Amino acid sequence: PRPSGTPAIKKAQAYIEAQLKAAGWEVVEDSFTAKTPAGALPMKNILARRTGMSGKMVVVTGHYDTKRFPFSFAGANDAGSSAGLLLEMATALKNVKLKNDVYLVFFDGEEAVKEWTATDSLYGSRHLADKWHADGTLGRIKGLINVDMVGDRDLHIVKEQYSSDVLRSIVWQVASQTGQGRSFDGPDLAIEDDHVPFLKRGVRALDLIDFDYGPDHSWWHTKLDTMDKLSAASLQSVGTVVLEALKRLEP
Repeated sequence: PRPSGTPAIKKAQAYIEAQLKAAGWEVVEDSFTAKTPAGALPMKNILARRTGMSGKMVVVTGHYDTKRFPFSFAGANDAGSSAGLLLEMATALKNVKLKNDVYLVFFDGEEAVKEWTATDSLYGSRHLADKWHADGTLGRIKGLINVDMVGDRDLHIVKEQYSSDVLRSIVWQVASQTGQGRSFDGPDLAIEDDHVPFLKRGVRALDLIDFDYGPDHSWWHTKLDTMDKLSAASLQSVGTVVLEALKRLEP
């Protein structure tokens, strides 16, 4: 369990940063204090950055915090899978030459501290979207792909309806062409996730999420969200598609 503001998430932060630096990425800490129903909580987005030549940037994001529960919640899929995929992307991209700047962003505070509302959720992504709006960074983004709950053995990525139509078209075309279409055959659903604060600021953003986890979605936010429910093949499928999509977003 690694809810925001706990000693456990500090261990996760140290691990993530060490792995990113070992893979040769520049690591930027985006620390802030969030106003939550449980009071002020320290949070930290972790940004891995690699500079290109185009002046534009592509961003892959996901959260690494887990929801607070009175029981021990491992959060293997939500959000271990997104954090794990981003770490592997850092390794996979080492020998891939892209003209755009590449950012891998690990969001803190995606989960509601108490109950999901517009102000009790998406703390890290709301903070970074506001920050990047203020300093002009948002204008350089060609595309932002958010990953969440992508490790399910029985993977069916939904066609998330808030997302950019252009990005969704690119990604689903890539999935078909790379033989990963069977993992991208979920229903049309509108889901609030870490891509939404960027969409609201005019960024082309896409959410890749499987929102049918276990029988009747019964493993989500329960003790049953454990490593045995996940598959390396599912992570490979999503990673393959995201990596190729980044190439399609080249100038």
